[in-house]
Amino acid sequence: MPAKSKAQQMAAGAALSAKRGETKKSELKGASKEMYESMSEKQLEEFAETKRKSLPYKKD
Repeated sequence: MPAKSKAQQMAAGAALSAKRGETKKSELKGASKEMYESMSEKQLEEFAETKRKSLPYKKD
């Protein structure tokens, strides 16, 4: 499932980085922290690899 906004894509990227051990879990905030806890690495990869060019910054 692709990300629906740039903010969602960036949050997924941050959560994925923490899942892989590249950043600390304690550095996560808000949506990225929730994504880290509730999504698998595979799901986070799908969100994070979405191209951002045509996405809105925030989804209403």
